[in-house]
Amino acid sequence: MQTIAVGQASMPAVGLGLWKIDPNDVTQAVYDAIKVGYRHLDSAADYGNEAEVGAGIARAIGDGLCTREELWITSKLWNTFHRQEHVTAACRKSLDDLGIDYFDLYLVHFPIALRFVDFADRYPPEWIFDPSAAAPRMERDNVALSETWGGMENLVDQGLAREIGVCNYNSGLLHDLMSYARIKPAMLQLESHPYLTQGAMLRTARDYDIAVTAFSPLGAASYLELDMATEQESVLAEPTVTEIAARLNVSAAQVVLKWGLQRGTAVIPKTSKPERLLENLTLAGFELSGDDVAAISALNKNRRFNDPGDFCADAFNTFHAIYD
Repeated sequence: MQTIAVGQASMPAVGLGLWKIDPNDVTQAVYDAIKVGYRHLDSAADYGNEAEVGAGIARAIGDGLCTREELWITSKLWNTFHRQEHVTAACRKSLDDLGIDYFDLYLVHFPIALRFVDFADRYPPEWIFDPSAAAPRMERDNVALSETWGGMENLVDQGLAREIGVCNYNSGLLHDLMSYARIKPAMLQLESHPYLTQGAMLRTARDYDIAVTAFSPLGAASYLELDMATEQESVLAEPTVTEIAARLNVSAAQVVLKWGLQRGTAVIPKTSKPERLLENLTLAGFELSGDDVAAISALNKNRRFNDPGDFCADAFNTFHAIYD
């Protein structure tokens, strides 16, 4: 299985993304994924399914499919827990839900600090501070990202997370983080696919020896039901991709995922379908040529599907841009 270096460890380069997998389906999906060979699971408190993910992990370990040590489990700190005094509690809550003792990797989910919501009041707290308010909206909290990072570093000191990193950071925030971090980030997780190649961010991360994981590596598919993308925006239907797939006798999805791997990123496609689980993991039997990689990269449109500057105003009555 292909791996990438993450800090002092090696992480499987293909993982299962758990965003938007229904809690009723995710236990079986995790079990099936581990059974066919996945050893990398990408979770988050905000996905609202960590207890069910944990049930799938426990079942797989109980059935002898793997050990905990053979798994790479990632989770993420939600926006409402950015104050340093909340970081450890939030991490422990995810650990308890997943039924594990430590994370291989724990990430700051967004560079967005929102007002704290107690676990007892609502969990996961999502984006809106008070859903019962006359005009429900996001409410920001005045927390420096350096304070949040200090809390993340404490997780490593306590043995709760072996590696730490960030998601959805831009280059300016990454440069700033590297100037003050006592424990340097081992991972940058960002949206990347052929319509959003993120060349400058990948180069910046490499210059700092930070590994990169691409979420939504297949592009629009995860965003159709959220009305954040259209059917016409499927990179899997691009003639460049379908022609390469036909020539290599693989699927369009396999071509796009392989493109991500050959660029040096990990990829975390999401699916709960057993046949897709195996397809997305079966990427070792073929290679893209340099011309193939260049042709797919040339599809770039700088099309970002997951952009708080777009969805926060529409869904949460608060404009909050993090990208220029």
